[in-house]
Amino acid sequence: MDIGVIGCGNMGGGMVAQLLGAGFGVRCFDPDPATRLRMADTGAQTTDTATELASLCDVIILSLPKAEIVTAVMNDIAPHIRQGAIVLDTSTSVPATSQAMSALGEQHGFAFIDGPVSGGPAAAIAGTMTMLLGGDTDPIKRLAPVLDILTAKTVIVGKSGAGHAAKIANNMLCAANLVLVAEAVRLGEAAGVNAANLLDGINAGSGRSGVSEVNFPKWVLNDGFDSGFTMGLMRKDVGLALALAKDTGVALNGFENIADIWLNQSPSIADAADFNEIVKQGDTND
Repeated sequence: MDIGVIGCGNMGGGMVAQLLGAGFGVRCFDPDPATRLRMADTGAQTTDTATELASLCDVIILSLPKAEIVTAVMNDIAPHIRQGAIVLDTSTSVPATSQAMSALGEQHGFAFIDGPVSGGPAAAIAGTMTMLLGGDTDPIKRLAPVLDILTAKTVIVGKSGAGHAAKIANNMLCAANLVLVAEAVRLGEAAGVNAANLLDGINAGSGRSGVSEVNFPKWVLNDGFDSGFTMGLMRKDVGLALALAKDTGVALNGFENIADIWLNQSPSIADAADFNEIVKQGDTND
């Protein structure tokens, strides 16, 4: 199986490392020459263009910043993709883009699967990501040897676009929970409860979440703020949730106020900062 990765930054680079470690031959393309050089140093083969990579691979993994770039790359490489190949889009994209790219695949004889991931760069490097899959079941089954290397858990959530819809919903909850757990901690501390003890109580009860169980102990309480996922990326995801709600006619009455905190009420927290730093926002208003 010839595997190619387009977009070899933190997430894509982590996936390349996992695949190489498992004995797969991997080709890489990234528009940044320095990143291509770094990938070559890991033992991956590199190509000078995405179209060259597409013509050589049976499985093409996309790890790109946003839906518009997914569309541009796919329109560029589609005529060059092998018949019967599978494109796995691990980017945080949008359902409509995945559906359009799936239709493009039908025209050109390849399968397009949306498989956005959770866990951040650390999970990509460790091969412990969670992947939410949308698309036809046959190509997903054919991807099993690759998915077993890259992920600790995969969930097939539906047809094309379903994976990205589920990822947007997941990140919407993560964004909301960061704000809400921070408020809960401030409330507990104001009442004389130590933050770590409060979280122990919450995590033993019905209010627990990934944020209270992982983010706060790992990146917040120790002032680490080094998860590898930025404020700018989460702001983008918050915007994706609002846009999807508008497109589908769904009211997000509770989330809209929290979205406003991310998008408008936290200008002092730079896009380059760790996304967990949103917990500091309430402190700036004291």
